[in-house]
Amino acid sequence: MATAAEEIQVGRRTVRVTSPDKPYFPERGLTKLDVVRYFLAVGDGILRALRDRPTMLERWPRGVFEGATIATRQDNRGDAFYQKRVPAGAPDWVGTAHITFPSGRTADEVAPGELAVVIWAVNLGTLRFHPWPVSKADVERPDQLRIDLDPLPGVGFDQVVPVAQQVRAFLDELGLVGYPKTTGGRGLHVYVPIEPRWSFGDCRRAVLALGREIQRRRPDLVTTTWWREQRDRPVFVDYNQMARDHTMTSAYSIRPTPAALVSAPLDWAELDDARPEDFDVTTMPGRFADRGDPHAGLDERSFSLAPLLELADREGLESPPER
Repeated sequence: MATAAEEIQVGRRTVRVTSPDKPYFPERGLTKLDVVRYFLAVGDGILRALRDRPTMLERWPRGVFEGATIATRQDNRGDAFYQKRVPAGAPDWVGTAHITFPSGRTADEVAPGELAVVIWAVNLGTLRFHPWPVSKADVERPDQLRIDLDPLPGVGFDQVVPVAQQVRAFLDELGLVGYPKTTGGRGLHVYVPIEPRWSFGDCRRAVLALGREIQRRRPDLVTTTWWREQRDRPVFVDYNQMARDHTMTSAYSIRPTPAALVSAPLDWAELDDARPEDFDVTTMPGRFADRGDPHAGLDERSFSLAPLLELADREGLESPPER
């Protein structure tokens, strides 16, 4: 017999949580209500990561269980799915952003303006949020440069960390500030807040220029070669993640694996000692209560992309084709 729904007050909204005792991470003994409470505990952080950004929802309404799969374009069968358009029946207080995709199709995507929208989406089974690097006020001009350090299969987190430190050193030389976070897996993301003046093409070219420089500094670890079968170094700087309609998992999102690891914002000083498995649904609330959000500075200032674009010009780099 299903447990009665619970009503939770989130700011000025009342959000209804259905089937609160449904197992979401059975190996960890975590229910849907546990997941809701997790996002409430890191509320300021997850809202900072998503506020007013068009956001794709990754929904796991049956929870995470052995053999669960996610639907794809090639195979729409699955236990989970990505949702770009705002779900039918959404409350009128769920903010949206109007997006035109490269195909020419359009969509109104969820753009959370308050924590209640996040909790409403979690009630629908959302574990990972995929925000665009733009504000709904200007969906054509990114305000974040996102650097994806993607380890090849079999490569450990310990090989990604020195690459991230090289990224930090290079950004420092350019007068830029980056904010690192784990992905919930073996990779790392670095975000740089930028003035919303440049196109997606400019941003991709900037990340490619940065990736080439890091490849020169750490040729033993880094590649910018697009084709997977041609990569002969352990960490790929994935510049294509700055392509239009490409998104990254937000900070504080939950990776849909049995361990319930989360994407954890970090301070640079703790990166060398951090491990992805240190951060999960049960440990992150205490960390957040003690330390707050290491990415709070993303809201405080923004930087010019000019130094990286000047480097791209000197290198003769064109904007790479979208993949």
